Amino acid sequence: MSILDFFRESKYLMDVGLDSGKAIVLASKNEALSPSYQRPHHNYLKYSYNEIFSGLNFLSWKLCVTIMRLVILDNYDLASEWAAKYICNRIIQFRPGQDRYFTLGLPTGSTPLGCYKKLIEYHKNGDLSFKYVKTFNMDEYVGLPRNHPESYHSYMWNNFFKHIDIDPNNAHILDGNATDLQAECDAFEKKIKEAGGIDLFVGGIGPDGHIAFNEPGSSLVSRTRLKTLAMDTILANAKYFDGDLSKVPTMALTVGVGTVMDAREVMILITGAHKAFALYKAIEEGVNHMWTVSAFQQHPRTIFVCDEDATLELRVKTVKYFKAAWNTLTSVPPVSPPRF
Repeated sequence: MSILDFFRESKYLMDVGLDSGKAIVLASKNEALSPSYQRPHHNYLKYSYNEIFSGLNFLSWKLCVTIMRLVILDNYDLASEWAAKYICNRIIQFRPGQDRYFTLGLPTGSTPLGCYKKLIEYHKNGDLSFKYVKTFNMDEYVGLPRNHPESYHSYMWNNFFKHIDIDPNNAHILDGNATDLQAECDAFEKKIKEAGGIDLFVGGIGPDGHIAFNEPGSSLVSRTRLKTLAMDTILANAKYFDGDLSKVPTMALTVGVGTVMDAREVMILITGAHKAFALYKAIEEGVNHMWTVSAFQQHPRTIFVCDEDATLELRVKTVKYFKAAWNTLTSVPPVSPPRF
């Protein structure tokens, strides 16, 4: 059966993955797909990318991609490079232009620094432009001046934005010094909506599994809001403030879990043995508001990118499964299905 015949004869929902340079179509008729792949029957059909995308052009309905990936790299540098390549490929494949911006959600912290460094390298080599990219950052401290060296405005401009060709008007960061903080949060959500939503939201997590400043116990449908920081987070951030807890902000503006879940695709970076238990909670246990990163089990397109150290708490069979399923992804990220 050809790929076009397959599309014509069946209104199947599909997952598109990568297998030794081939696209895999996992099809199950009249059945909703889930990231856990708990389906009674599968038809495995292999076609080349050209055949897949020819079929996509034929389709009069939407392709439903429901898949959770765990990409395991040997070390932090390789994980950072893989993530940067994936972002680069997604932007290039999107073909942004004056009337078609790619919208990217971005994190701060130590984990994404390697990824940002590689993206800057791709830009300086002429491989990637951010001229038609809009960015939305996850969070910002309340009460910290923008020019403070530890503000997330300073972080983003010093570590990323000033090294690329992004229009400053397209780089959106919450204002922790706004007169009306709730109005600032509401306006941020409105800007995301006006931009057409987030195409790819990149995030990192803390050792307690929080994403952005959605601390344990946060609502999994939360929106951008003012948040009081947990003591564990304050202690973890003290290293950026000379170890002086009195200097660490205790409140922040943050996107909500629901805000990130609305993105068309989510990529979460997790590196280091100190985050291994959080990855275990995110991958192997159920959705739990005490581990907010676990919510992304429910997202139709989530990629967890990690190093070997971060997998120390995972079951051996879990690691083997994802390595076997996605081993080719560790070298060249796949071309993603087109945006609908």
